[in-house]
Amino acid sequence: MQKPFELLVAGEINPDLILSDPNLEARFGQTETLVKEAALTIGSSSVIFACGAARLGLKTAFIGVVGKDLFGEFMLQAMATRGIDTSPVILDAQQQTGMSVILNRGPDRAILTHLGSMNALRASDLSDDLLSKTAHLHISSYFLQTKLQPGLPSLLHRAHSLGLTVSLDTNWDPKEAWKGLNELLPLTDIFLPNQNEALAISGSADIEQALGVLSKVCPTVAIKLGREGAIAQHGKEIIRLPALPVRVVDTVGAGDSFDAGFLFGRLQGWDLESSLALGIVYGSLSTTKPGGTDGQPNLEEALQALPKILSS
Repeated sequence: MQKPFELLVAGEINPDLILSDPNLEARFGQTETLVKEAALTIGSSSVIFACGAARLGLKTAFIGVVGKDLFGEFMLQAMATRGIDTSPVILDAQQQTGMSVILNRGPDRAILTHLGSMNALRASDLSDDLLSKTAHLHISSYFLQTKLQPGLPSLLHRAHSLGLTVSLDTNWDPKEAWKGLNELLPLTDIFLPNQNEALAISGSADIEQALGVLSKVCPTVAIKLGREGAIAQHGKEIIRLPALPVRVVDTVGAGDSFDAGFLFGRLQGWDLESSLALGIVYGSLSTTKPGGTDGQPNLEEALQALPKILSS
């Protein structure tokens, strides 16, 4: 029987205030710095990923926590507009919706984050009834979701027992301790780190070694390499593909968009190479407009660029 959702995302919810200037340099001492562009946009790795998945056509639901405030309303409306089912989202009047201020100067950025309700989701908030309505569970921003962490292994066990597959993108650990993954990674079907995260988590000196270490734990690993494209392994098959040349405007959310493209391919039964190519195309095209979601293409647009990667 077909389930109501193909994908359930459990994650943090927050808007981004993006201040952009190629020469941006914040200075203290009550010094005012002018910037060329400012935008209030959809934020959070989890939501940007969910927007990409929904844009590609996956029936996507989201569970997280927001406060009953202006930022929470902004995010829920923006998510619903992009086709995400937000009915599982928890509204908590005792919480304040989180917020990130991004200082963006092209290929590099600094991020200032107020967590607010971003870390309020608990594993117990995901009922078996909700899990049974979806085919795949995606977790991102693991290190920010501190209240989700303790119950996550048991949650993934429950998900598997109900027939779900699971993907994980930890994102960067602000403490750089990388704790809790030894138990979690063996329960993960698809692992989606970037290069620096893969090296830190695996304790490896180079990306090929990191891929080998992680692939012994997770069935499928795809590592984002930024301007160098991406590399993935499933079983003994290893595929490496270059990036798609684009004019980069904003790199916010590029990795989350890659995740959406790669996961779409795998959930549709595509082979590893095609899935990796779609991830690269989707992540690359997402950087051509400001914010994490405005540059995300639809499936037809992404497929048109796919041969540029596969023929490289």
